[in-house]
Amino acid sequence: MDFVFSLLTALVVFSYGPGTSLGCDLSQNHVHVGRKNLVLLHQMRRLSPSFCLKDRKDFGFPQEMVEGSQLQKTQAISVLHEMLQQTFLLLHTERSSAAWDSTLLDKLCSGLHQQLEDLDPCLVQEMEEQTFALGMAVKRYFEGIHLYLKEKIYSDCAWETVRVEITRPLSLSTYLQERLQIANVDLGSS
Repeated sequence: MDFVFSLLTALVVFSYGPGTSLGCDLSQNHVHVGRKNLVLLHQMRRLSPSFCLKDRKDFGFPQEMVEGSQLQKTQAISVLHEMLQQTFLLLHTERSSAAWDSTLLDKLCSGLHQQLEDLDPCLVQEMEEQTFALGMAVKRYFEGIHLYLKEKIYSDCAWETVRVEITRPLSLSTYLQERLQIANVDLGSS
């Protein structure tokens, strides 16, 4: 929760600062797609997480990278984009189609792809050191998930553990996108 608060604070602080435009406008539909993606991820559950307790693992969600720091708006957008992109790549692997209902998986991947396209205009070309470090932390987090799946030979319980785990970055990204959309609406009315 501290991670969500830190990112939200940074996003709001920099949204109201000088140069209040983020260079992009996330529509209400973009936020709706994020919520729909979470519902789809929940619907993809095939096993009870309690059945797979022996497969649980702490993947080291990169909370410490942003706690107490002052992220710039470009950094917050970059982290959002990286989380969505890495989630898309994870779910778009060849082995994932065997783990879940293909219709739900296709819908989720389509939704993630749409969100990534919506965020593309928001990305800034120049990459500063802290933004790069945040992106690398997110990538390492997802690399750990890929490695875990490989070690568990892509078992059903491994995929269920991963499904539960990726709820964290998807929930965070949806929450931040909602706040970003609210900030843009507030800025437009002032």
